[in-house]
Amino acid sequence: MNPTKNGHNPTTDSASNAARESLRKVETNLRSVIKGKNEETELLLVALASAGHVLLEDAPGTGKTTLAKALARSIGGEFRRVQFTPDLLPADITGSSFYNPADGSFEFRPGPVFANVLLADEINRTSPRTQSALLEVMSENQVSTDGLRHALPAPFFVVATQNPSDYAGTYPLPEAQLDRFMVRVSLGYPDVTSELEILYSQNDHHPLEDLHPVVSVDDVLAIQDAVKHIHIDRTIGDYIVRLTHQTRSDSRLRIGLSPRGSLALYRTSQARAWLAGRAFVLPEDVRALAIPVLAHRLILDTKARYGGAQSSDIIKELLESVPVPR
Repeated sequence: MNPTKNGHNPTTDSASNAARESLRKVETNLRSVIKGKNEETELLLVALASAGHVLLEDAPGTGKTTLAKALARSIGGEFRRVQFTPDLLPADITGSSFYNPADGSFEFRPGPVFANVLLADEINRTSPRTQSALLEVMSENQVSTDGLRHALPAPFFVVATQNPSDYAGTYPLPEAQLDRFMVRVSLGYPDVTSELEILYSQNDHHPLEDLHPVVSVDDVLAIQDAVKHIHIDRTIGDYIVRLTHQTRSDSRLRIGLSPRGSLALYRTSQARAWLAGRAFVLPEDVRALAIPVLAHRLILDTKARYGGAQSSDIIKELLESVPVPR
C-alpha cells in the first residue's frame, strides 16, 4: 500500500495503534495493583517504550517491588529477580566462567541478567563494586568476560528499586550508575481513598496473582521501534540541548547533565507523544518529563547539598528561565 498524501501509511498507523493499545493493557494491569499512582505508572510505560531503565525510589512498603513485579508479569518473556545484599558479588549478577575438568575448557554460565526483565530489588543495599557490574549491562546490553562478549536478550529492561540513601544499610549509587537509568520514579504514600482500596483489594489474595502477560517480547520491540519514528522538530531538540547546557554552568552543581541525559529526554519525549497518539513531540512533553528524566543525574556540590538545595528545584528553575519554543 502506498503512503497517502499526508505522509502516513495506513497500514503502519494501524500497527502503531494496535501496539499502543497493547501497552495500555499493561497500564491497566499496573493500575489494578498500584492504586492512585496514575502518573507514576505512565512514567514506567514511557521508559519501557523508550528502551530505557527505571529506578523506583521511596521508603519501604510503598509498593516499589509490587509495581516492578506487576510490570514484569505484564510482559511476555524471561523474568529474573535479584535481591541485592551486602555480600552479593558481580558474578552473581552477570555470570562467570567455570572450569570443565573433562576437557580442560572454561564454560560461561549466564547470570540472572540474561533475561528480558530484570528486577534489581533494593539495588543500593549492595556494595559499589557489585553495583558497577550493571554499567556495561545497562548501557550496551552485553556482558564481557574472559575476552568474550555475551549479548543479552532483546528487549532488556531493568527495573531497580532503592530505599532513600539515608536509610541504614544503604550505599549511594555512583554517578555513572544513576546516569544509566532513563527515569527515576518516586511513588510516595497513597492518599486515604487509595490506601483503603489497597486494604480491601488484598482481602482474599494479592492482585498480582491475577495478572497475566498482555504484551509479547515482539510487541515490546515493535513499540520501541515505533517511538523512534516520532517526529521531533529541531526547535524542540534545541530546547532540550539548551536545558542541559545550563546545568553545566550552574555553580550549585558539581556535575551537570551529560549528552546521555539530553538523549534520554529526547527519546522519552518521543515516547510520551507516541502514547498520546501524536506523531510529533510538543514542548509540553519535554517539560513534563524534565524532572523524572534529569533530576537524578545532577550532582550537587557540598555547599548546595548542605544548604538544602534539591536537584528537582534546579530543574524547575531551568524550565522557567529557558525560553519555550513556540
